[in-house]
Amino acid sequence: MLAGMEHENTHPGERMRNLIESVEAHLTRLKEDGITTVEVDPATLRALRDSLDAAQGPQTPLSPENEEGRITMSAPLEAIARRIAACRLCRLCETRTNTVPGQGASNPDIMFIGEGPGADEDAQGLAFVGRAGQLLTKIIAAMGYQREEVWIGNIVKCRPPNNRVPTPEEMEACLPYLREQIALLKPRAIVCLGATAVKGLFDTKTGITKLRGQWMTFEGIDTMPTYHPAYLLRNPPAKRDVWEDMQDVLRRLGRPVPGKQS
Repeated sequence: MLAGMEHENTHPGERMRNLIESVEAHLTRLKEDGITTVEVDPATLRALRDSLDAAQGPQTPLSPENEEGRITMSAPLEAIARRIAACRLCRLCETRTNTVPGQGASNPDIMFIGEGPGADEDAQGLAFVGRAGQLLTKIIAAMGYQREEVWIGNIVKCRPPNNRVPTPEEMEACLPYLREQIALLKPRAIVCLGATAVKGLFDTKTGITKLRGQWMTFEGIDTMPTYHPAYLLRNPPAKRDVWEDMQDVLRRLGRPVPGKQS
C-alpha cells in the first residue's frame, strides 16, 4: 500500500502528510468492505494531519492561478482537496473523472455554492467552467468582482451520472468537506445557486421559487438563495430576479450597487 510513497526530493513534512492520507484512504476502503475491527481511529489520523499543518506555521495564500494557469490554493485548502481526491464515501467516486473541490480566493467576500460538477467540470476538475459557469462569470463581473476574488464550489465534489440531482446520501457524505472549506474561507456571504444547494445546506423541502431572495443563515453566515445559472439559460427572464438578489447581496456587504443589468 505504501510502496513508492517516499522520494528523496520530497520534503519530510510532505512525505508524512502523504503517508497519513494514504493510511486514511486505506481505512475508508476497509470500512466499505465491511471490516470494522481496525484499531486505528481515522479521526486520530485527521487530527495528526491537522497538527502537522499547524506545526508548519501560517502559510501565505497562493494566487488563484499560477504561471501555468492552474488553480492553486492555500495549504489547508489544498489538504482538503487531497482528501476529496481520495474520497470513496459514496458511489459517485466510481464514475468520476476528476474531483472538483472548488476554487477561488482564500478569504472571499462571497462563496457561491452550486449543485454538482457537470461534464466540463468533471473533465477539468474545476467548478463552473461550462455554459452555466460562463454566465456565472458574467454575474460576478456585473457585481464588481472577478472570479478569482470569490470562491466557487458545489454541494457535491463529484459529477453525478448524466448530471442527475445528487441523492441525500451523496450530499450528506460530501457536506463535511464543504463545512471545513467554509470554516477556513470565512466568507462574508454565501450564495446558494439553485434548490439542491439550499437543500444540501439547510435540509429544507421548500422550493427555490419561494426561498429565492430571502436571507437565511448558515453557521452564522448570511446566505442568499437564488436560481442556478443553468436555470437562467433555459429561462432568461429569471435573470432579473437573480440580479435583484445579487444587488441585495452587495447591499448587505456594503458594496456599490451597479445599475440595471440585461
